[in-house]
Amino acid sequence: MAATAGGAGQLWAISDLHISYPENRALVEKMHPDSDEDWLLVAGDVAETVEDVRWALDTLAQRFRRVVWAPGNHELWTHPSDPVTLRGDARYRHLVEVCRELGVTTPEDPYPVWDGPGGPAVVAPLFLLYDYSFLPAGCATKEQGLAYAHGTGVVCSDEYLLHPDPYPSREAWCRARVAETEQRLAGLPADLPTILVNHYPLDRHPTDVLWYPEFALWCGTRLTADWHRRFRVDTMVYGHLHIPRTTWRDGVRFEEVSVGYPREWRTRQQPPGRLRRILPREDEAR
Repeated sequence: MAATAGGAGQLWAISDLHISYPENRALVEKMHPDSDEDWLLVAGDVAETVEDVRWALDTLAQRFRRVVWAPGNHELWTHPSDPVTLRGDARYRHLVEVCRELGVTTPEDPYPVWDGPGGPAVVAPLFLLYDYSFLPAGCATKEQGLAYAHGTGVVCSDEYLLHPDPYPSREAWCRARVAETEQRLAGLPADLPTILVNHYPLDRHPTDVLWYPEFALWCGTRLTADWHRRFRVDTMVYGHLHIPRTTWRDGVRFEEVSVGYPREWRTRQQPPGRLRRILPREDEAR
């Protein structure tokens, strides 16, 4: 594991910055920590182009003591607007190298320990993808689920832009990532709680409020349904759904921290771009 926080500051989280929208880019420009010891967890969907991802993470890394990034599906798209045409795992590895140049912690790096208020806790950024196991009601297979989604017209753009190369399928890539990550988490000290940071929720329950339930197909995997219990999770930080809220499962806090698109955040009472505090919790603050 990597260095600790040093005993001060606050641990914040945000996701789904989507800075291709000028309004969202402006939100990032205004994001600042409360102290020099604050950390920021970024749970994916920063942008679609490598240049935009670099700009946003660099901007934040210059302000926060540590920035921790977990990739979303948008970063993994091979988007026609991006001159970087890498696909699949090669694109992910390229983004990891960009983050390392910036001093940003990735799922490929040693997990840091937050030792500030509310800690100590291992902060583990994850890259797990999905395997189409969050099936729509009445569907028993991926093929049935996708056919149903296409029939309703609710189909994630991943089907056209997120390539699994060199894996034969997105679900194969997901299962490889799950197996590798599971082994790493199992090796963590048994006396430390964890903060897991993933673009997708580890459990299906946060998708129950989706307006279009079939979109759950692209929201995670059943393989991680018990991880919040197995790996001593204090808080599961995620995004992707664009439904910022707190839920609880087996006494574990699930925190959806997304900004979302301007058309979404303009309708909310809370100010857009608000960082969500993970540690210390409100009842622990002094």
